[in-house]
Amino acid sequence: MNEVRSKDGTRIACTRDGDGPVVVLVGGGLDDGSENAVLVPALAGTFTVVNYARRGRGGSGGSGGRAPYALQREIEDLEAVVEAVGGRAHVFGSSSGGALVLEAAAAGLPFDRIAVWEVPYAVGGEAVDSWQAYVVALHDALGRDDRDGALELFMRLAGSPEEMVAHARASEYWPGMLDLAPTLAHDAACLGDGRPPTDRLATIRRPTLVLTGPGGEAGSQELAPDFMGSSADAIVTAIPAAERRRLGAGSHMVDPDVLGPALLDWF
Repeated sequence: MNEVRSKDGTRIACTRDGDGPVVVLVGGGLDDGSENAVLVPALAGTFTVVNYARRGRGGSGGSGGRAPYALQREIEDLEAVVEAVGGRAHVFGSSSGGALVLEAAAAGLPFDRIAVWEVPYAVGGEAVDSWQAYVVALHDALGRDDRDGALELFMRLAGSPEEMVAHARASEYWPGMLDLAPTLAHDAACLGDGRPPTDRLATIRRPTLVLTGPGGEAGSQELAPDFMGSSADAIVTAIPAAERRRLGAGSHMVDPDVLGPALLDWF
């Protein structure tokens, strides 16, 4: 299995490893499927693990050349992946990919168990204002094809200081990040106006594990400490069958040593 076709004909590149119940992995911002790939060895001894590159990333196509990006197209992409592996699956989403998973679950996709990691919803007026200002500036930069500027906006939103932005620009990874920069608008669409979409989250009836690290990310999003924890609390409050778990280690990046055991236990 190396690809599926979404409803609009777009090619979605994916890998399939292991044997057992199916777990689909959904990546976050500036990820072409590589970030979640480290989870495959941790899960494939127990599960069939499907990892895919979201629309516009890696080996996947864009919008099929027929329409601009819309969140519904990404929900259809995930639906096509699940249909290709038998019509039901557990699903894990990281960061903005977790927001996509939650929107897909609210739209009625046939998931079994759900797990999300550090979904960056904005909680509180200052956080929402910062997010919405970022989205306006992001669309302006991408409208001018200023990918460099878009990446800097994203890094600034995440609390990166000037020296870290400069270091990233000088690294071997920057060209690949520039290729993915337009998909920052896709992630922005997954997160909507920034606030947890509590009305839609309340319609999710599947068991949902909401994971964060230890918290205390004082510079993250240039907002209050434990930004991710506040988001997770809001998600758990909204979803009837949700469970909150704070892991004792780990950064925002996917770490198989931290997330692997938690996902094995949950799924």
